[in-house]
Amino acid sequence: MADHVDITLWIDRRWKDAIEKHLKDETLQEHLEDVLDELCNQLPEQEYKRISAEIYAEDAAEREAREAARTYAAYHVVENGQEWYFKTSPGEELLDAAKKLRGYVTAEKGTAPDLFIKLFADGQPITVQEYDALTALRMENTGKVRGVFDINFDKREFSAVHIMDGWQTWAMRDVSVAAYRVTQSQFASSDDQWRKLLDHLSGKEITSAGHLSARIFSFGDEIIEMDGKLNFYVRTEFDVDAAFGTFVCTDKNDDWLNIYANYDMEKNCPCDTLELCLCKADGTEETWSYRLNAAEQDVLLRKMEEYCQKQTGMSLHDYAQQLREEPEQQGPVMKL
Repeated sequence: MADHVDITLWIDRRWKDAIEKHLKDETLQEHLEDVLDELCNQLPEQEYKRISAEIYAEDAAEREAREAARTYAAYHVVENGQEWYFKTSPGEELLDAAKKLRGYVTAEKGTAPDLFIKLFADGQPITVQEYDALTALRMENTGKVRGVFDINFDKREFSAVHIMDGWQTWAMRDVSVAAYRVTQSQFASSDDQWRKLLDHLSGKEITSAGHLSARIFSFGDEIIEMDGKLNFYVRTEFDVDAAFGTFVCTDKNDDWLNIYANYDMEKNCPCDTLELCLCKADGTEETWSYRLNAAEQDVLLRKMEEYCQKQTGMSLHDYAQQLREEPEQQGPVMKL
């Protein structure tokens, strides 16, 4: 913290008023500040530089300390065909965001703003890239990002990033009802409200495109080494139609979907896309990629690590290194 000294001067108001009449577009205080600046500039150069450097370093340290203590929440909101990305500080957690949603959707006409984002008067617009960066930081669980939310009024979905499970998505109505149940008792502690909220939302998760959670990534079959990558087959034991826009969860056709996740052995990280292959009953195939966001990549890596340990008895890094050192080896080394 910079050490400031107050200098107080007493002068009859008549002198002050008379002096300011002869000053050009400045007050007496502003003029005296200029005089002090000039006196500082007349100091020996070495002393001036030393003091300036100290003041700059102290100011920078103070700014860094304030930023380190500041927390955020990040939002992506879609409403009436429009979308916004913004952040708030100190930032809301899931309970806070759920309460805001409840208040907005249940407000009588004319008593609430016409758009949800107007509830965040201090919200600061951010880019998609900044939103992704805050999502990744949320997954690191540093405490810097208290919540990341994707609230889609057009689809009536509410999604939030959980530090262990990645994205969690619920129907907007379920979140609103849960928030109502939580706030019924005005004497409930914050911990009790948290517990009640999670209890009411438990088992109500839905599958949503762009919000694949840890429960989605369940693997089957062997891990296959292919073109410098470890290939994982993703079980389709979830609503793939909701996630990828297909039409296979039906009795109206015999189509099926194959999903593959890859781990780049050289970069030691998951690839940022899932590879999808729609196999149609007529024998034709359609392939495309699904790009993973920061939260999806994080939980995918954790699931890959668990599965690799189970299948090979090694970490992804060690297993990939073994394959690189023994290129003649084909297929995984299964743990017996």
